Amino acid sequence: MPTTVPPVAESLRIGPHTVQPPVVLAPMAGITNAPFRTLCRSFAGGESKDGASGGKGLFVSEMITTRALVERNEKTMQLIHFDATEKPRSIQLYGVDPATVGKAVRMIAEEGLADHIDLNFGCPVPKVTRKGGGSALPYKRNLLRAILREAVSGAGDLPVTMKMRKGIDDDHITYLDAGRIAVEEGVTAIALHGRTAAQHYGGTADWDAIARLKEHVPEIPVLGNGDIWSAEDAVRMVRETGCDGVVVGRGCLGRPWLFADLVGAFEGRDQDIARPALREVADVMVRHATLLGEWIGDEARGVIDFRKHVAWYLKGFAVGSQMRKRLAITSSLAELRSGLDELDLDQPWPADGADGPRGRTSGNNRVVLPDGWLKDPYDCAGVSEDAELDTSGG
Repeated sequence: MPTTVPPVAESLRIGPHTVQPPVVLAPMAGITNAPFRTLCRSFAGGESKDGASGGKGLFVSEMITTRALVERNEKTMQLIHFDATEKPRSIQLYGVDPATVGKAVRMIAEEGLADHIDLNFGCPVPKVTRKGGGSALPYKRNLLRAILREAVSGAGDLPVTMKMRKGIDDDHITYLDAGRIAVEEGVTAIALHGRTAAQHYGGTADWDAIARLKEHVPEIPVLGNGDIWSAEDAVRMVRETGCDGVVVGRGCLGRPWLFADLVGAFEGRDQDIARPALREVADVMVRHATLLGEWIGDEARGVIDFRKHVAWYLKGFAVGSQMRKRLAITSSLAELRSGLDELDLDQPWPADGADGPRGRTSGNNRVVLPDGWLKDPYDCAGVSEDAELDTSGG
């Protein structure tokens, strides 16, 4: 049965921008660069597959470090490049120093580098949390407030949103306090991943927390994130939590056509769920690798960057382990296409094994934090100057 919801119950408003349907591509380091956003937008643009319409929804850049942006790091300046058809242009920033965050936001606003700024308070990886950043930061309430205040004041007319997790672990839950601080400081919308930092991507996302946050901050839109693997999951999250939209991350890894399903479901269209045969999947893989090469300016480097996506695209299909390894070490488009052509490309979408979790799934991790971080939720003395990473990612 097709998955539908009554034609967009409400449009999502992010400042002056209408996001319809209310679907957001989650910023993912090393993934949501311009080529991947272009690919996802092409499926979200209705019948048009060339992305000319800009795509329906909101597509956020991978995480950009504020210090690197302010210093105009060469790699970072490439990461903030947007295709001419991307509207609105959306950048996610990571930072822990209010002054540096403020400088980065003002730079974006004054130079017209983006139309929307999202702040990362959700990243759980050790290289970020050990410096007091990402999902560790909302525990320090005064620091969070200072960063949000600088960002909103520096943004001018640009809307500022934030993405966060429930907290550090089950003993240090922060999302309700953080949500209230965000409202008070003028943040336009909040996205909540229904996991703690300790969970990383393991276990099951707590959608009840998304519902509680929506009740707690009725003044602004709340977007839900976590365990959305299909359009049906997205519709169910909205119905069960009352959230204003969804943020899709790992669900689109190796499945950029998921955005076609999402758009159709939220527009209430009677449609079949995308179940491409391996031949179609192979064509998308080659297109993805081609876009990466064009963006980087080097075909080999583009194909090498694409390698991480191979297993996600082929999940569930009957492809031998040796061929999987071969495809994962290709270094040219011809080599990639040749390997794919040796497969049984007439394979239909697998009945089992192709859907469900992809990407990182580890959980129950010890969160690496600065010394003494948990002693006082208001004292910010534990944040040092080197907390601002000098390169983007995470």
